[in-house]
Amino acid sequence: MHPLLEELLSQGPVITDGAWGTELQARGLGAGETPDLWNLTHPERVGEVAAAYVAAGSRVILTNTFGANRIRLAEAAAGDQAGEINARGVEISRQAAAGRARVFASIGPTGKLLMNGDVTEAELWAAFREQARALAGAGADALVVETMSDLAEATVAIGAARETGLPVVASMVFDSGKEKDRTMMGNTPEQAVQALITAGADVVGANCGQGAAGFIGICRRMRAVTDRPIWMKPNAGLPIMVAGQPRYTTTPEEFAGSIPALVQAGANLVGGCCGTRPEFIVAAGRALRHR
Repeated sequence: MHPLLEELLSQGPVITDGAWGTELQARGLGAGETPDLWNLTHPERVGEVAAAYVAAGSRVILTNTFGANRIRLAEAAAGDQAGEINARGVEISRQAAAGRARVFASIGPTGKLLMNGDVTEAELWAAFREQARALAGAGADALVVETMSDLAEATVAIGAARETGLPVVASMVFDSGKEKDRTMMGNTPEQAVQALITAGADVVGANCGQGAAGFIGICRRMRAVTDRPIWMKPNAGLPIMVAGQPRYTTTPEEFAGSIPALVQAGANLVGGCCGTRPEFIVAAGRALRHR
């Protein structure tokens, strides 16, 4: 195991952070805006999100770089700014962490599908390699390939991330199938773990897609086929639409109620995804301390 992971996990389960998108929206990010560009235009507001999670007790925080690959940024005519946007994202989170939390830099999907011919593997590799190098060069402690629905894309991203020498977390979305236990491409948790580890991931897991209760079975199945650390970041349940906008009704306490069971199922690093806020991280930390 990488020394950084050994150090983190030596103190028991690690609380990570929660959602970034909804927190940026609460600070003025408009519909259709590219969140990653705020690293350049509104760094102080991005820093507020990172600092709020550190204050809430997160020992690991992410970066506002989820969509900061060249392919995705091209949709906002910002592809050529990928390096700067990623580096600034790490700098903002590092400043907010101030030595109190580790910074795991976020690498999300491109939004293009290999199977449809929307993008080539060479194009994916170039985009993820550029992003990973920028994140590592700015001082990230680890890289998180997250919210992946396509194992093919995830393995390319993992390979590019591994070139940096940093620990790599790889996290899939399981929101399909009758039991909501398969990726969009139909892969099971067991299949995902095997593919992610083969690609070189140091930590495997799941994020987004559904609420914490639904993650328990997925986590248990992952733990049954690997001894690698497991990363889990469920949503605050599923949203309802109010006036055309998604609204999450799960409370921090309801979310936190499933966290001890998630750890019991084998999770080593736990946090939240869509709809979770700093209050959810506070409640999750409290639930683990009382476990």
